[in-house]
Parts: sequence; structure tokens; C-alpha cells
Amino acid sequence: MIDNKAFYKLSYGLYVVSSVSDGKQNAQIANTVFQITSDPLMVAVSINKKNLTHEYIQKSKLIGVSILAEETPIEFIGRFGFKSGRDTDKFLGVSYKTAESGIPIVLDNAVSYFELKVEKEIDVLTHTIFIGKVLNSEVLNDMEQMTYQHYQDVKNGKVPKTSPVYTSNINQTVKDMPKYQCSVCGYIYDPNVGDPDSGILAGTLFENIGNDWTCPICGVTKENFEQMI
Repeated sequence: MIDNKAFYKLSYGLYVVSSVSDGKQNAQIANTVFQITSDPLMVAVSINKKNLTHEYIQKSKLIGVSILAEETPIEFIGRFGFKSGRDTDKFLGVSYKTAESGIPIVLDNAVSYFELKVEKEIDVLTHTIFIGKVLNSEVLNDMEQMTYQHYQDVKNGKVPKTSPVYTSNINQTVKDMPKYQCSVCGYIYDPNVGDPDSGILAGTLFENIGNDWTCPICGVTKENFEQMI
């Protein structure tokens, strides 16, 4: 048996990993960044091959890593973790600086950052581990950095569902009831389905859900949902 919560106990952090390619910039949330050697200073970053940031890193061989603070709002994490740079400018309204190498370094909610030059790539099926030489690093403040466990247990951070929801036993018609969409990750609350994982039954109107309910994908509160037209 594999208990997924066991992985929360590993020493993961939460990071904004950025890169640049052909004048374009992008960034994403990652939880696997770790030091490899001290002489020379080398840091490894694991990125999913499907992500736009992965494409930019492979082209430019440049990586920025901003270590997030414990107080980072879930909406900020959602911006970089659940939206695609192919569809939106993730840096719009975000404080960042451009390093000498051209990498955008996110400053908002960051406790420190690293600027890396990729020296080696390791293929690990769905991901690539990029091993980079440290070009620059800086501590920005003395706030506590966020751990992956804190994100899961305290901020109630979520990951996408992997199973379809069975709805054939719905005994009332709710097709005319409005749906609501999360403005952070795009999840749609459908009253035909409800949210079985949270104990919310099919047929439950959005306005009847308790205010402590959070998005099952990114973990933001009800106030971040908008009614779909």
C-alpha cells in the first residue's frame, strides 16, 4: 500500500521556477529543487516535460528559482501553478526583476532566489532533472519558507482529480442551475455533480455550500468563483 501523505513529510519546498526563450518569459510552481554539490555550487530542478517552462529551459539553458514564503497567498500559487503561460501572462501585476542572464526572477512572496545555468539534463520519464551551476543567489528577507507539507496541511492546497465522478443516481433535475468557475485554476463547480470528495451531494446549489469549502483543484475559497453565463 502507498500512502500519498507520506510524501508530504519529505523536505519539499514550494518554488517559482522561471526561464526565458527568444524574448519570451514564463514561470511555474515546482516542489523539487535541491542542492547537489557545494564546490562547485550546483542545484537540481525537476520539471514536467509538458510544461512551457520546460521548453524554455531546454532552449535557453537558464533557470530562475524563487523560494516562496509561508505567507504566500493561495491565489498567487494558483497563478503560477494552475494557469498556462501559453494562455496568460503570468508576470502581469507581479513584482520581478530581470537578471543579467535575462531570467525573470519573481520577487513577490519570495524569501530568496537562485540564478542557474544548466550544465546537465537527466531524463526521468515524465520529467527532466536540470542540474544547474549557481550564477547568483540572494536572501531577500527573513520570513519562513513554505514547505510542501505546509501547503498541503495548512493552506489546503489541492491537486487535480484523476477519476471521473459517477452521477447516474441523481434523482432531481439540476440542468438549469448555474455553474460557477474558479478564477484561479478554471475548475467548474457543477451542481449536477457536486463535490463528493468534500461530502457535497449532487443537486447542491453553489450558494448553499458552506463558506469553508475550497476549490478541489487549487484550494482557493468560494469568493474566487464567478457564475458562468
